[in-house]
Amino acid sequence: TNSLTMAWRLFKNLSEEQQRYEKQLIFEHPAFVKLCQQLLRDARRMTRGDLVFSLHALVNLGVPQNTLLVQTLVRACQEKLNQLDNRCISVLATTLARMDKDKNVSALQAGLQLLVEQRILSIRDIFILQNLMKCLGKDAPVFLKKKLEMAVVREIDGLTFPNALRMFLALAAMNYCSLPILNPCSKKIQENVHDVSFRQLILILEACHTLLYRNIKLFSALADYVNSTAYLWDKRQIILFLSACETLGFQPTELLDIFAEKVTEDPDFLNLKNLLIVLRVYSRLNHVPRVQKHLFFETLHSCLNKCLPQISNTELLRAVYALGILGYLPHRALDELLQKDRKDELILSDHPKEQYTVMLRCVKTCMELDSPSFTKPAFVLTENLSSLVSLNLRKAQEALIELLGDENMFRQNVQLPYGYHIDFEIRMDSDRKKVLPIAATDDHPDSCVQRLAFLFAPMSAFCLGTTNPQGKLAMKKRHLNKLGYHVILIQNKKFQEMKDEDAVEFLKRKIYSEDAFSFPEATLQDNN
Repeated sequence: TNSLTMAWRLFKNLSEEQQRYEKQLIFEHPAFVKLCQQLLRDARRMTRGDLVFSLHALVNLGVPQNTLLVQTLVRACQEKLNQLDNRCISVLATTLARMDKDKNVSALQAGLQLLVEQRILSIRDIFILQNLMKCLGKDAPVFLKKKLEMAVVREIDGLTFPNALRMFLALAAMNYCSLPILNPCSKKIQENVHDVSFRQLILILEACHTLLYRNIKLFSALADYVNSTAYLWDKRQIILFLSACETLGFQPTELLDIFAEKVTEDPDFLNLKNLLIVLRVYSRLNHVPRVQKHLFFETLHSCLNKCLPQISNTELLRAVYALGILGYLPHRALDELLQKDRKDELILSDHPKEQYTVMLRCVKTCMELDSPSFTKPAFVLTENLSSLVSLNLRKAQEALIELLGDENMFRQNVQLPYGYHIDFEIRMDSDRKKVLPIAATDDHPDSCVQRLAFLFAPMSAFCLGTTNPQGKLAMKKRHLNKLGYHVILIQNKKFQEMKDEDAVEFLKRKIYSEDAFSFPEATLQDNN
């Protein structure tokens, strides 16, 4: 057992290439063959610790699972399962997690799970607990996950920084979001953020995504750390970090600005793969750099042009779509995309057809509405889809009736050109003093009437913890502005949580506030 364990310890520290070479030497060595034969003879006479550690070493060295030796050790572990102490249980769980399921392995896993259920209250070592969580995985029954959670919470006061990191990964492996564990772990990580390696940064964010755990303080602490040490990181590492943030809908504003500067200073590192990630991140998070924004987008445009000879149809559409969301029209790439579309060459087999059809329609809308030559129409053709509103808008409808006194003072479920839809529309006089009946303003040009569009959006349409709309919603707002609407974005979840009288007062402030009538600064249209 000691020989095998030492071989494994030396082996695991080698590079992947060295491991392949050493593995062949080990398996062909006469002493290894004799060692395995002796292990096979003595398997049922070995102590519990030697048995478990031998199996662990053999599996990690890569001895095939279907060999007589490995199967014999697995069966011997089944026979001695009740004799295993907590440390042996932890090692065995780690070993089984690396093995494929077969008849013997499945039987041993089932027995181990029953043993863990019986012993859970006696396990006080947090390292062993998180090992069990990681190895039992997402298939463990819910009641066992809760027992493990209670056992960890009992020992949470002694949590160390390394254990806090491992606990995140253990919960992600078990796919179990436990706030009593995650919140203290997050606090411990924030306190020791300067000790977190780059790989751990990414693993933490990926675990949060898996667990649907959204902790803005944790994300901000990680982003601030990367921001303050950005000069130490490789640009590709920052791309990976920003991509992980984008997956969570979190917008690290300062880091996005710093990275934009790095791109404009040295764009040569942007190959096609990295370029597509950067475009996706900035478009979804709706981030336009505060400084040299035009130079940043010109740089991305130039990189895209260089990639055009080898770019696939899907990648071309994604790139143009991302820039379109930000209000930038990459002319050469756009021409190539439309040319392929006209010739029916735009075959995107690895993409759901409905999705790329929507993306292409969006690109064409951007071409028209974001063009410098576009002028606001005197009339916008609209259509009422239905007099009924969905349940999640019922409260808003009742609040508007309470505030305005009549259903005829607003429209609901309004369909606009370019496939856009608004939840409610209100019209006001040009001085913005009073709300006008819809029927009385139908024949008036927009110059005499102020149009308000209410969009009640889910929290997922905004950057995490802010009222900043994400890319698609921001683009919709920009385009509705172009069509003559003053857009009021409302986070529907927070609106639903308001008391009825507060909801009415909230809408009143939105309708009569000066902010409701201020157009945002144009994104990049003047650059087109």
